Amino acid sequence: MPEVTRFYGIVIKIFFLREHNPPHFHAVYGEHNGIFEIETLKMLEGDLPKKAQSLIVEWAGNYKAELMEMWNKKQLQKLPPLE
Repeated sequence: MPEVTRFYGIVIKIFFLREHNPPHFHAVYGEHNGIFEIETLKMLEGDLPKKAQSLIVEWAGNYKAELMEMWNKKQLQKLPPLE
């Protein structure tokens, strides 16, 4: 499973097969989904509530370098959740 972390009911995933640029990660919160660009942390598409988006951007800001390294090396690693 391509899960990187989970916190507050949010699951962060990165997929490597058949993925496309720009480098990005996926977030799932209940029935809501979002795709976030790693470089800018902007949600490229999705329907996540604003509060979930804020938590995701806060978390990703702490691990931007690690997310980009995973994308470039195509190697998944677990990261700590937002606390």
